[in-house]
Amino acid sequence: MNSKFNRRNWLKSSSLLATGLFAGIPAIAGKRNPQISIPEFEFLSEHELTRKELKDLPPLKARLLSNENAFGPSEKAKQAIIDAINDSFMYPRDAREEFTQLIAEKEGVSPDQVILGAGSTELLMAASLYYGLKGGKIISGDPSYMSLVRMSGSYGADWDKVPLTSDYKLDLEEMEKRVSDDTSLVYICNPNNPTGTSLDTEKLKDFCKTVSKKKPVFVDEAYIDYAGGIEAKGMGSLLKEGYDVIIARTFSKAHAFAGLRIGYCIALPETIENIKKYSTRGGTTSATSLCGAIASFQDDEYMKYTVAKNAEAKEYTYGFLKDLGYDYIPSDTSFILFPIPMEGEKFRQKMLEQGIGIKVWEFDNQHWCRVSMHKIEKLKIFEAALRELPG
Repeated sequence: MNSKFNRRNWLKSSSLLATGLFAGIPAIAGKRNPQISIPEFEFLSEHELTRKELKDLPPLKARLLSNENAFGPSEKAKQAIIDAINDSFMYPRDAREEFTQLIAEKEGVSPDQVILGAGSTELLMAASLYYGLKGGKIISGDPSYMSLVRMSGSYGADWDKVPLTSDYKLDLEEMEKRVSDDTSLVYICNPNNPTGTSLDTEKLKDFCKTVSKKKPVFVDEAYIDYAGGIEAKGMGSLLKEGYDVIIARTFSKAHAFAGLRIGYCIALPETIENIKKYSTRGGTTSATSLCGAIASFQDDEYMKYTVAKNAEAKEYTYGFLKDLGYDYIPSDTSFILFPIPMEGEKFRQKMLEQGIGIKVWEFDNQHWCRVSMHKIEKLKIFEAALRELPG
């Protein structure tokens, strides 16, 4: 037996890395790519505050930093989860197969074009391994959702960051110009996080058709349900035409499964096989979560309800932001981004001191706050804190 330890081969074969079981994956994978200038924090810190941050601070009264859906899951999903408990001593092979088939039918693809994951996070990480280990460059907007880009950089890929347009949308024209032989993947988050903006559907389809003939295009549609739905706004139909696109969806947002961890990708069969090498192939999805997802996936009435409640929360937030003199970027998601008149970290700390969790960014020579939508009573807590800030 060869006792030599080949780190690269181990990384390629290890599905543990793709599940996110180790928060310190970048340290295991190798030195972080210095060209990717992003904060050094653990993967889950995009969603969670650390114990260190919360020490000596009051408990959170309004958790508005993680884009969680406070209006769900649906009653049908809850009942399905309860019903699944009695059989949860068994591995959920049947539920995985049923859910995969449902997705394939709704998306108009074959089951071998679907891969499940514990949220879309696992699948983003699997893709980051496959394309990151190729080296080259990952093209994406700046700012945009960074999970795939950050992890790819940890494995050797460079980030080719493309600034947003003047209306804070992804610049498809410039991104297309950047595609070269050295490009490994083009990553599109639509609607975009943290700006909340979405792209014209036909323009994005044209972009995907053109670019995917040269390099694969990964479209992250985590918030697509808030932007008009997958049938009207999604890029999944391109797969039926044979284009090399990868579509990621999560149940963490509109379906309110952030703690239940369900997501999926659809792509060409050969692409799915490549991504599977770095994932658990749905093996980390629990029986209870799968059964809940099957129910939620078919609950159209709940989806209408939760999207409407999110819209109501946005209108309320737009109202008090406007009343207080804040500009904001109109959002197609479950959060709103708006510029703030102080340094972002100072603003974040002031909110934490009042028991409010938000996220901050700095770009375009401006500091920004991203506030997640929630029930109105929680947004009122944030509103009150904003009104107390010095002008």
